[in-house]
Amino acid sequence: MGENDRKQKQLTSENRSEQGEPVKEPDLSQQADALQEQDGLVLSLLDGASAQAPIIAPELEPQKRVAADPDQPLEERLEAFEDIIDSEVGDTTLSRSRNIEREVGLRQLYLKFEGGNPTGAQKDRIAFAQAMDAMRRGFDAITVATCGNYGAAMERVQEIMSYGAEIIRVPGDYEIAVLTSQQRAQSDEIYDANPGGANTALQLKVYGEIAYEIYDELRDAPAVVAVPVSNGTTLAGIYRGFLSLHRRGKTSRIPRMMAGSSYGKNPIIRAFLKNSPQCEDIEPRLIRETSVNEPLINWHAIDGDYALEAVRKTGGWASYASDKSMLAFSRLLREKEGLNVLPASTAGLIVLVEQHRKEPLPGDRYVVVLTGRR
Repeated sequence: MGENDRKQKQLTSENRSEQGEPVKEPDLSQQADALQEQDGLVLSLLDGASAQAPIIAPELEPQKRVAADPDQPLEERLEAFEDIIDSEVGDTTLSRSRNIEREVGLRQLYLKFEGGNPTGAQKDRIAFAQAMDAMRRGFDAITVATCGNYGAAMERVQEIMSYGAEIIRVPGDYEIAVLTSQQRAQSDEIYDANPGGANTALQLKVYGEIAYEIYDELRDAPAVVAVPVSNGTTLAGIYRGFLSLHRRGKTSRIPRMMAGSSYGKNPIIRAFLKNSPQCEDIEPRLIRETSVNEPLINWHAIDGDYALEAVRKTGGWASYASDKSMLAFSRLLREKEGLNVLPASTAGLIVLVEQHRKEPLPGDRYVVVLTGRR
Protein backbone atom coordinates (compact mmCIF):
# COMPACT_ATOMS: atom_id res chain seq x y z
CA MET A 1 0.00 0.00 0.00
CA GLY A 2 1.38 3.45 -0.95
CA GLU A 3 2.30 6.21 1.44
CA ASN A 4 -0.86 8.21 0.79
CA ASP A 5 -2.98 5.15 1.47
CA ARG A 6 -1.27 4.75 4.80
CA LYS A 7 -2.48 8.12 6.01
CA GLN A 8 -4.67 8.26 9.06
CA LYS A 9 -7.99 9.86 8.16
CA GLN A 10 -9.49 12.66 10.26
CA LEU A 11 -12.68 14.34 9.15
CA THR A 12 -13.49 17.99 9.77
CA SER A 13 -16.36 20.23 8.77
CA GLU A 14 -16.48 24.00 8.86
CA ASN A 15 -19.29 25.26 11.07
CA ARG A 16 -20.57 28.73 10.39
CA SER A 17 -21.99 31.39 12.65
CA GLU A 18 -25.34 33.07 12.10
CA GLN A 19 -23.51 35.84 10.25
CA GLY A 20 -22.04 33.28 7.85
CA GLU A 21 -18.48 33.64 9.14
CA PRO A 22 -16.41 30.49 9.73
CA VAL A 23 -16.32 29.39 13.36
CA LYS A 24 -12.77 28.87 14.54
CA GLU A 25 -13.22 25.51 16.24
CA PRO A 26 -14.39 22.96 13.66
CA ASP A 27 -16.99 20.29 13.83
CA LEU A 28 -16.14 17.39 11.60
CA SER A 29 -17.73 16.04 8.48
CA GLN A 30 -16.86 14.59 5.10
CA GLN A 31 -18.30 14.97 1.62
CA ALA A 32 -16.52 13.80 -1.51
CA ASP A 33 -17.27 17.04 -3.32
CA ALA A 34 -15.60 19.30 -0.80
CA LEU A 35 -12.37 18.10 0.70
CA GLN A 36 -9.15 19.67 1.72
CA GLU A 37 -6.14 17.47 2.31
CA GLN A 38 -3.07 18.36 4.34
CA ASP A 39 -0.13 15.97 4.59
CA GLY A 40 2.33 15.98 7.44
CA LEU A 41 -0.29 17.80 9.50
CA VAL A 42 0.63 19.76 12.60
CA LEU A 43 -2.72 21.32 13.45
CA SER A 44 -4.51 22.00 16.72
CA LEU A 45 -7.92 20.35 16.82
CA LEU A 46 -8.36 20.89 20.53
CA ASP A 47 -11.69 22.43 21.47
CA GLY A 48 -10.24 24.41 24.35
CA ALA A 49 -8.25 21.67 26.06
CA SER A 50 -4.48 22.05 26.12
CA ALA A 51 -1.89 19.38 25.45
CA GLN A 52 1.19 18.72 27.50
CA ALA A 53 4.55 19.42 25.85
CA PRO A 54 6.12 17.21 24.74
CA ILE A 55 3.18 14.89 24.10
CA ILE A 56 5.31 11.79 24.66
CA ALA A 57 8.17 11.85 27.18
CA PRO A 58 11.65 11.95 25.55
CA GLU A 59 12.71 8.78 27.38
CA LEU A 60 10.09 6.87 25.39
CA GLU A 61 11.68 7.80 22.07
CA PRO A 62 13.10 4.25 21.54
CA GLN A 63 9.62 2.74 21.95
CA LYS A 64 8.19 5.37 19.63
CA ARG A 65 10.70 4.45 16.92
CA VAL A 66 9.90 0.75 17.21
CA ALA A 67 6.13 1.31 17.17
CA ALA A 68 6.42 3.49 14.06
CA ASP A 69 8.63 1.10 12.11
CA PRO A 70 6.54 -1.19 9.83
CA ASP A 71 9.62 -3.34 9.23
CA GLN A 72 9.71 -4.39 12.88
CA PRO A 73 7.86 -7.57 13.92
CA LEU A 74 4.25 -6.82 14.88
CA GLU A 75 4.71 -8.27 18.37
CA GLU A 76 7.59 -5.88 19.07
CA ARG A 77 5.65 -2.89 17.70
CA LEU A 78 2.66 -3.74 19.88
CA GLU A 79 4.85 -4.15 22.96
CA ALA A 80 6.49 -0.78 22.32
CA PHE A 81 3.14 0.93 21.78
CA GLU A 82 1.76 -0.64 24.95
CA ASP A 83 4.76 0.71 26.88
CA ILE A 84 3.87 4.19 25.65
CA ILE A 85 0.22 3.78 26.68
CA ASP A 86 1.13 2.46 30.13
CA SER A 87 3.52 5.37 30.72
CA GLU A 88 1.54 8.25 29.24
CA VAL A 89 -2.19 7.52 29.19
CA GLY A 90 -4.62 7.15 32.07
CA ASP A 91 -3.83 6.68 35.76
CA THR A 92 -4.92 10.29 36.22
CA THR A 93 -5.06 12.10 39.53
CA LEU A 94 -7.87 11.54 42.03
CA SER A 95 -7.63 14.06 44.84
CA ARG A 96 -9.86 15.19 47.65
CA SER A 97 -11.09 18.75 47.16
CA ARG A 98 -11.31 20.11 50.69
CA ASN A 99 -11.43 23.73 49.52
CA ILE A 100 -14.40 23.11 47.24
CA GLU A 101 -16.03 21.05 50.00
CA ARG A 102 -16.02 24.13 52.21
CA GLU A 103 -17.39 26.29 49.40
CA VAL A 104 -20.34 24.04 48.57
CA GLY A 105 -20.98 22.33 51.92
CA LEU A 106 -20.42 18.80 50.62
CA ARG A 107 -17.99 16.51 52.43
CA GLN A 108 -15.55 14.04 50.86
CA LEU A 109 -15.60 15.43 47.34
CA TYR A 110 -12.98 13.90 45.05
CA LEU A 111 -11.86 15.25 41.67
CA LYS A 112 -10.78 12.83 38.93
CA PHE A 113 -8.73 15.11 36.66
CA GLU A 114 -8.53 13.69 33.13
CA GLY A 115 -6.55 16.74 32.03
CA GLY A 116 -3.45 14.79 33.02
CA ASN A 117 -3.62 12.82 29.77
CA PRO A 118 -1.21 13.75 26.93
CA THR A 119 -3.59 16.04 24.99
CA GLY A 120 -5.41 17.23 28.10
CA ALA A 121 -8.61 15.18 27.86
CA GLN A 122 -10.05 11.72 28.50
CA LYS A 123 -10.23 11.09 24.73
CA ASP A 124 -6.57 10.01 24.79
CA ARG A 125 -7.67 6.79 26.42
CA ILE A 126 -9.74 5.59 23.47
CA ALA A 127 -7.50 7.18 20.84
CA PHE A 128 -4.43 5.24 21.94
CA ALA A 129 -6.36 2.04 22.64
CA GLN A 130 -8.02 2.03 19.24
CA ALA A 131 -4.76 2.81 17.45
CA MET A 132 -3.22 -0.22 19.12
CA ASP A 133 -6.27 -2.32 18.22
CA ALA A 134 -5.99 -1.16 14.61
CA MET A 135 -2.31 -2.11 14.52
CA ARG A 136 -2.99 -5.53 16.02
CA ARG A 137 -5.73 -6.25 13.49
CA GLY A 138 -3.68 -5.21 10.49
CA PHE A 139 -5.31 -1.86 9.64
CA ASP A 140 -3.00 0.86 8.39
CA ALA A 141 -5.51 3.72 8.41
CA ILE A 142 -8.00 5.05 10.94
CA THR A 143 -11.01 7.28 10.35
CA VAL A 144 -12.65 9.43 12.99
CA ALA A 145 -15.01 12.39 13.11
CA THR A 146 -14.24 14.88 15.83
CA CYS A 147 -15.22 18.26 17.18
CA GLY A 148 -11.80 18.75 18.75
CA ASN A 149 -10.20 16.76 21.56
CA TYR A 150 -10.64 13.30 20.06
CA GLY A 151 -9.15 14.41 16.75
CA ALA A 152 -6.22 16.00 18.54
CA ALA A 153 -5.61 12.78 20.42
CA MET A 154 -5.74 10.77 17.20
CA GLU A 155 -3.41 13.27 15.55
CA ARG A 156 -0.83 12.66 18.28
CA VAL A 157 -1.22 8.92 17.92
CA GLN A 158 -0.57 9.08 14.20
CA GLU A 159 2.68 10.94 14.92
CA ILE A 160 3.81 7.92 16.92
CA MET A 161 2.65 5.45 14.27
CA SER A 162 4.12 7.53 11.41
CA TYR A 163 0.94 7.25 9.37
CA GLY A 164 0.61 10.93 8.61
CA ALA A 165 -2.82 12.54 8.66
CA GLU A 166 -5.39 13.71 6.19
CA ILE A 167 -7.94 16.32 7.20
CA ILE A 168 -11.13 16.57 5.19
CA ARG A 169 -13.14 19.73 5.80
CA VAL A 170 -16.67 20.24 4.53
CA PRO A 171 -19.78 22.11 5.63
CA GLY A 172 -21.83 20.14 8.12
CA ASP A 173 -22.03 19.20 11.77
CA TYR A 174 -20.51 16.56 13.99
CA GLU A 175 -23.36 14.08 13.72
CA ILE A 176 -23.21 14.11 9.93
CA ALA A 177 -19.44 13.76 10.16
CA VAL A 178 -19.72 10.58 12.21
CA LEU A 179 -22.11 8.99 9.75
CA THR A 180 -19.94 9.88 6.77
CA SER A 181 -16.79 8.72 8.51
CA GLN A 182 -18.44 5.37 9.26
CA GLN A 183 -19.41 5.03 5.61
CA ARG A 184 -15.81 5.77 4.61
CA ALA A 185 -14.61 3.08 6.99
CA GLN A 186 -16.88 0.50 5.37
CA SER A 187 -16.16 1.42 1.78
CA ASP A 188 -12.37 1.75 2.14
CA GLU A 189 -11.81 -0.92 4.80
CA ILE A 190 -10.47 1.63 7.27
CA TYR A 191 -10.53 1.18 11.04
CA ASP A 192 -13.65 2.90 12.40
CA ALA A 193 -12.81 4.83 15.59
CA ASN A 194 -16.14 6.67 15.72
CA PRO A 195 -18.64 6.50 18.58
CA GLY A 196 -21.56 4.23 17.86
CA GLY A 197 -19.52 2.23 15.36
CA ALA A 198 -18.08 -1.25 15.14
CA ASN A 199 -15.63 -0.63 17.98
CA THR A 200 -17.96 0.91 20.55
CA ALA A 201 -17.47 -2.05 22.89
CA LEU A 202 -13.74 -1.29 23.07
CA GLN A 203 -14.42 2.38 23.78
CA LEU A 204 -16.74 1.53 26.67
CA LYS A 205 -14.24 -0.96 28.07
CA VAL A 206 -11.41 1.58 27.92
CA TYR A 207 -13.46 4.26 29.69
CA GLY A 208 -14.26 1.60 32.28
CA GLU A 209 -10.63 1.90 33.36
CA ILE A 210 -11.57 5.23 34.96
CA ALA A 211 -13.77 3.25 37.34
CA TYR A 212 -10.91 0.86 38.11
CA GLU A 213 -8.61 3.78 38.90
CA ILE A 214 -11.19 5.31 41.25
CA TYR A 215 -11.57 1.94 42.97
CA ASP A 216 -7.80 1.59 43.34
CA GLU A 217 -7.72 4.85 45.29
CA LEU A 218 -10.89 4.55 47.37
CA ARG A 219 -10.99 0.72 47.72
CA ASP A 220 -14.74 0.82 47.14
CA ALA A 221 -17.22 2.60 44.91
CA PRO A 222 -18.21 6.16 45.87
CA ALA A 223 -21.83 7.11 46.42
CA VAL A 224 -21.96 9.17 43.22
CA VAL A 225 -19.85 9.66 40.12
CA ALA A 226 -20.67 12.89 38.26
CA VAL A 227 -19.65 13.20 34.61
CA PRO A 228 -20.12 15.84 31.89
CA VAL A 229 -21.83 14.29 28.87
CA SER A 230 -22.05 14.88 25.15
CA ASN A 231 -22.42 11.55 23.34
CA GLY A 232 -22.51 9.76 26.70
CA THR A 233 -19.71 7.28 25.94
CA THR A 234 -17.51 8.28 28.88
CA LEU A 235 -20.30 8.02 31.47
CA ALA A 236 -21.54 4.71 30.03
CA GLY A 237 -18.03 3.27 30.11
CA ILE A 238 -17.42 4.32 33.71
CA TYR A 239 -20.73 2.74 34.72
CA ARG A 240 -19.79 -0.53 33.03
CA GLY A 241 -16.46 -0.47 34.82
CA PHE A 242 -18.15 -0.20 38.21
CA LEU A 243 -20.71 -2.81 37.19
CA SER A 244 -17.87 -5.24 36.46
CA LEU A 245 -16.17 -4.46 39.77
CA HIS A 246 -19.39 -5.05 41.68
CA ARG A 247 -20.13 -8.32 39.91
CA ARG A 248 -16.67 -9.57 40.83
CA GLY A 249 -17.23 -8.69 44.47
CA LYS A 250 -14.67 -5.88 44.54
CA THR A 251 -17.11 -3.15 45.62
CA SER A 252 -20.04 -3.08 48.01
CA ARG A 253 -22.20 -1.07 45.61
CA ILE A 254 -22.48 0.57 42.21
CA PRO A 255 -22.33 4.37 42.38
CA ARG A 256 -25.23 6.51 41.30
CA MET A 257 -24.28 7.98 37.93
CA MET A 258 -24.94 11.67 37.41
CA ALA A 259 -24.83 13.47 34.06
CA GLY A 260 -24.42 17.19 33.37
CA SER A 261 -24.51 19.02 30.07
CA SER A 262 -25.24 22.34 28.41
CA TYR A 263 -28.66 23.86 29.03
CA GLY A 264 -31.27 22.52 26.63
CA LYS A 265 -28.71 21.18 24.17
CA ASN A 266 -28.21 17.51 24.99
CA PRO A 267 -30.59 14.59 24.23
CA ILE A 268 -29.47 12.55 27.28
CA ILE A 269 -30.41 15.23 29.80
CA ARG A 270 -33.58 16.05 27.91
CA ALA A 271 -34.72 12.42 27.86
CA PHE A 272 -34.06 12.03 31.60
CA LEU A 273 -35.95 15.19 32.55
CA LYS A 274 -38.88 14.33 30.26
CA ASN A 275 -38.87 10.72 31.48
CA SER A 276 -38.62 9.55 27.88
CA PRO A 277 -37.79 5.86 27.39
CA GLN A 278 -34.85 6.71 25.14
CA CYS A 279 -32.96 9.67 23.76
CA GLU A 280 -34.67 11.69 21.07
CA ASP A 281 -32.93 13.96 18.60
CA ILE A 282 -33.12 17.72 19.09
CA GLU A 283 -33.90 19.97 16.17
CA PRO A 284 -30.44 21.09 14.96
CA ARG A 285 -31.71 24.64 14.40
CA LEU A 286 -32.39 24.90 18.14
CA ILE A 287 -28.75 24.28 19.02
CA ARG A 288 -26.77 27.43 19.76
CA GLU A 289 -23.06 26.82 20.05
CA THR A 290 -20.80 28.97 22.22
CA SER A 291 -17.10 28.79 23.02
CA VAL A 292 -18.06 27.39 26.43
CA ASN A 293 -20.67 24.75 25.60
CA GLU A 294 -19.18 23.45 22.32
CA PRO A 295 -17.66 20.25 23.82
CA LEU A 296 -21.07 19.26 25.25
CA ILE A 297 -23.72 20.08 22.68
CA ASN A 298 -25.22 17.83 20.03
CA TRP A 299 -28.59 17.13 18.54
CA HIS A 300 -28.03 13.37 18.43
CA ALA A 301 -26.29 11.65 21.36
CA ILE A 302 -24.71 8.67 19.63
CA ASP A 303 -24.20 6.57 22.77
CA GLY A 304 -26.87 8.45 24.66
CA ASP A 305 -29.12 5.48 25.34
CA TYR A 306 -26.24 3.68 27.08
CA ALA A 307 -25.67 6.69 29.31
CA LEU A 308 -29.38 7.17 29.98
CA GLU A 309 -29.67 3.53 31.01
CA ALA A 310 -26.69 3.91 33.36
CA VAL A 311 -28.21 6.95 35.07
CA ARG A 312 -31.58 5.26 35.53
CA LYS A 313 -30.34 1.84 36.59
CA THR A 314 -28.21 3.35 39.34
CA GLY A 315 -30.90 5.72 40.63
CA GLY A 316 -28.85 8.68 39.47
CA TRP A 317 -29.94 11.93 37.92
CA ALA A 318 -29.16 14.33 35.10
CA SER A 319 -29.55 18.05 34.63
CA TYR A 320 -28.25 21.11 32.82
CA ALA A 321 -25.45 23.58 33.51
CA SER A 322 -25.39 27.11 32.10
CA ASP A 323 -22.38 28.71 30.43
CA LYS A 324 -22.25 31.23 33.27
CA SER A 325 -22.09 28.46 35.87
CA MET A 326 -19.43 26.52 33.95
CA LEU A 327 -17.22 29.59 33.72
CA ALA A 328 -17.74 30.35 37.41
CA PHE A 329 -16.86 26.83 38.55
CA SER A 330 -13.85 26.75 36.25
CA ARG A 331 -12.58 29.88 38.01
CA LEU A 332 -13.41 28.38 41.39
CA LEU A 333 -11.37 25.26 40.67
CA ARG A 334 -8.45 27.37 39.49
CA GLU A 335 -8.53 29.63 42.54
CA LYS A 336 -9.23 27.02 45.20
CA GLU A 337 -7.54 23.89 43.83
CA GLY A 338 -5.04 25.18 41.29
CA LEU A 339 -6.66 23.23 38.45
CA ASN A 340 -7.00 24.81 35.02
CA VAL A 341 -10.00 22.96 33.69
CA LEU A 342 -12.03 23.37 30.54
CA PRO A 343 -15.27 25.09 31.65
CA ALA A 344 -17.42 22.43 29.95
CA SER A 345 -15.77 19.73 32.05
CA THR A 346 -17.34 21.23 35.20
CA ALA A 347 -20.90 20.37 34.11
CA GLY A 348 -21.02 17.25 36.27
CA LEU A 349 -19.74 19.12 39.32
CA ILE A 350 -22.34 21.85 38.84
CA VAL A 351 -25.23 19.42 38.68
CA LEU A 352 -23.96 17.56 41.76
CA VAL A 353 -23.73 20.80 43.73
CA GLU A 354 -27.18 21.94 42.59
CA GLN A 355 -28.69 18.62 43.64
CA HIS A 356 -27.04 18.96 47.05
CA ARG A 357 -28.52 22.45 47.45
CA LYS A 358 -32.00 21.21 46.60
CA GLU A 359 -31.80 18.09 48.72
CA PRO A 360 -28.76 17.75 51.02
CA LEU A 361 -26.79 14.61 50.22
CA PRO A 362 -25.71 12.32 53.06
CA GLY A 363 -22.15 12.15 54.32
CA ASP A 364 -20.34 9.85 51.88
CA ARG A 365 -17.74 9.97 49.13
CA TYR A 366 -18.51 11.75 45.86
CA VAL A 367 -16.38 11.72 42.72
CA VAL A 368 -16.49 14.32 39.95
CA VAL A 369 -14.81 13.56 36.63
CA LEU A 370 -13.20 16.65 35.09
CA THR A 371 -12.65 15.70 31.46
CA GLY A 372 -10.43 18.48 30.09
CA ARG A 373 -7.48 20.72 30.88
CA ARG A 374 -7.62 24.36 29.79
